[in-house]
Amino acid sequence: MEVKPNETKQISPFFVFFLMPGMQIGVGILGFERIIAKEAGQDAWISVLISGLIINVLLWMCFKLLGRGPQTLDLVAIHKDLFGKWVGNAFNILFIFYFIMISIILIRTYLEVIQVWMFPGVNVLMLITIILILVYNFVEGGFRVITGFCIIGLIIASPLFLLNYFPLKYAHFENLGPFLDHSLLEIMKACKKMTLNYLGFELILIYYPFIKNREKSKKWAHLGALFTMVIYVVSILVSLAYYHQDQLKDVIWATLTLWKIVDLPFIERFEYIGISVWLFMVLPNVCLGVWAASRTAKRVFGFRQKKMMVLILIIILVFCIFLDNRYRIDKFNTVSTQIGFYIVYLYLPLLFIWQSIVYKVRGHKS
Repeated sequence: MEVKPNETKQISPFFVFFLMPGMQIGVGILGFERIIAKEAGQDAWISVLISGLIINVLLWMCFKLLGRGPQTLDLVAIHKDLFGKWVGNAFNILFIFYFIMISIILIRTYLEVIQVWMFPGVNVLMLITIILILVYNFVEGGFRVITGFCIIGLIIASPLFLLNYFPLKYAHFENLGPFLDHSLLEIMKACKKMTLNYLGFELILIYYPFIKNREKSKKWAHLGALFTMVIYVVSILVSLAYYHQDQLKDVIWATLTLWKIVDLPFIERFEYIGISVWLFMVLPNVCLGVWAASRTAKRVFGFRQKKMMVLILIIILVFCIFLDNRYRIDKFNTVSTQIGFYIVYLYLPLLFIWQSIVYKVRGHKS
């Protein structure tokens, strides 16, 4: 049951730092502020902070799940080891659809941004097809290629994080008060709404065997997750300081709206450039999701990963075409948030506890 990829397909532990934000920072950061501000108001940044810290605890659980056995495991092997072949594969199939779901959210939400902000009459089918062709080429190159794309994407998009400086010139920091004006229940509800933006760290359960010197990757994974948390906390603080609470609750794409403030002598509509550059953050997200889904499908069904990837891309294409209006996209995102919440906040801790019990019983029997 041990998973041993060829060393030429493995990556250095340091690159795990880029894989964390490479999957967690996607299209959600362009408008997550409104969703959590509805629940926690000016205390929404506390929810973002708490969620980020909880994600690091869950990431620690993932490493424990992967490192307890005497062999190098991934999620597929863990499920089979704990539940047997049939039940274990049933859970693995659910995770295949989960990874596909994440990829659909990323692609369709990004295309909605393009439709709303840039080209209202754009041919959605054509854009989806182009993106999926790009995804196919990157995923076919293997995990190392995807990792390199995550690094390049983060480097290219990093200057956009500095744009928070422009709205700070017009910020009203009194908007951040009063501190802790909302109940713990409201803050935790906002934490739940934040789930979708932090999803992606759990892919470590799939690509763990592809890391050299795996023990050294732990610190880089946690640093990467903390980096994601800092980006989100800064974004929400800037939005809360710039917008009034009542105003923020009605701004669908808060970060994108802030980009309109950017005043450069050689660029009139900077948000157009920002949306275009942000493709370099969204594409690695999708590539990782498709790779994880096809890798898991290969391990479960035994077919070549390339064939499984083609099938997965067709499923994504069909779903993206079906999500043809704001209501359906928003509904799909809401349902996906619920599913993601139960998987990372409920299923992973339960799997962690169940593995502890099973290994303890086996130890006593031996």
